[in-house]
Amino acid sequence: MPRVQAGEIQLGWREWGRGDVTVVFVHGNLASKDWIELAAPLFPSGVRVIGIDWRGCGDSDRPKPAADYVNYAMQQHAQDLLAALDALGIEFCHLATHSTGGIIAARMLLMQPQRFGRVFALDPVTPLGMAFNADQIGVFRAMMASKEVTRAVMATAASSLFVPDSLAPNAVPRFREGLGDIQRLFERILEQTFSVSEGIWIGTPVNLNREWESKELERRMAEIRHPHLVLWGERDGWIPPADLRAMAAAMPDCRLVIVPGVGHSMNLEIPALFAGYFGAWFGGLAR
Repeated sequence: MPRVQAGEIQLGWREWGRGDVTVVFVHGNLASKDWIELAAPLFPSGVRVIGIDWRGCGDSDRPKPAADYVNYAMQQHAQDLLAALDALGIEFCHLATHSTGGIIAARMLLMQPQRFGRVFALDPVTPLGMAFNADQIGVFRAMMASKEVTRAVMATAASSLFVPDSLAPNAVPRFREGLGDIQRLFERILEQTFSVSEGIWIGTPVNLNREWESKELERRMAEIRHPHLVLWGERDGWIPPADLRAMAAAMPDCRLVIVPGVGHSMNLEIPALFAGYFGAWFGGLAR
């Protein structure tokens, strides 16, 4: 996969489609640009979509994490992505985000508001951040040490792909029948998870907790005037819907849609539905 220089590091990136409308995909934690791989062929014609891996993920460089993980902060990811857009010659674009990509995008929007148009946010971590205590961060450490634990936790991020009883505590997640390419992609991205930096495994929850404690972005939500379409899967156990309602109320142009029957990752769980919402939001734009 190609890589682009972003400051002192290189980030992996991938392109789908051609057109005058450019949408940049900002993925979530423990993830990569590949999470839209099955949806991308269904996006509308005339839209160019670019996915960029965070530092520490996918095909990007993995800088050694600082003791306090500050070099994996949300602000750092935002600065990396803005530098990548500079290097790729993208002067103006729209954003599509998933999970933690949402709060990274919020920082990008506040840093360079004129550079961006619409935002399509799937189950986003909001500008409120997220609270993580020591025990919850310990879960990420357990995931680092065990593929079984990681599979069980990652399954809850795409819950509609699995037999419900198999997601119970101490059970082994079992896929539903007939998932085909979706199951194969899930297995591949699960393997990718084990190559991410410790700055991702531990640094992300540490830094999301700092965002939650600081309240900086929460206080600035009203400054984010870009049109937002926010989707929340009703089976998402990761993102509190109260946070999304607070975000929709505070931002001047933010619509929240609750989608039944899907969990935290519609882009994996029902790629065609994700592509449908994506196309409705971005299709037909002149730029």
